[in-house]
Amino acid sequence: MYLCSTDMTENLDDKELLIQFREPATKERSYTLIIKKYQEKLYWHIRRMVVSHDDANDVLQNMFIKVWKSLEHFREDSQLYTWLYRIATNESLTFLEQQKKRSSVSLSDVESGLSNKLQADKHFDANKLEWKLQVAIQQLPEKQRVVFNLRYYDEMPYEKMSKVLETSEGALKASYHHAVKKIENFILNS
Repeated sequence: MYLCSTDMTENLDDKELLIQFREPATKERSYTLIIKKYQEKLYWHIRRMVVSHDDANDVLQNMFIKVWKSLEHFREDSQLYTWLYRIATNESLTFLEQQKKRSSVSLSDVESGLSNKLQADKHFDANKLEWKLQVAIQQLPEKQRVVFNLRYYDEMPYEKMSKVLETSEGALKASYHHAVKKIENFILNS
């Protein structure tokens, strides 16, 4: 639903977009530009957590609804990008938690389900390293999976990650290190 080109929106200044958002005459246009600027990055961040394209679109849509409702109260204590990632991460974790509750199974069963969804994907090729990596990531505990995705795919610095996840940089570095070791072991032994 939200995926489209982010060509010229990448260069828009967040502060200017926020100023425009707070003006009734330019609120909707500014919001649309914010979506265009960040939707692709946020989609892939969410997709790596929930795996399914349809689920990722649903989570992204819910996330942008929350953003619409709370953006005028954004205090700018952090960058807009960091705030959006925090909402996307929380919405993804909430979605996974709801899936777990709906199915009345443990989180490890939900994680196995995510792995099964990945393997059922028509593009899945178990012989490709990329797919082995994705299966390995789905085997990680939730926190390690989030940290790994933010660091590896989004190349997010630990400082920003610490603000998004509201955790110390040291804990994030340890989580990432453990995640990398588990992924290496999985790939070497599969």
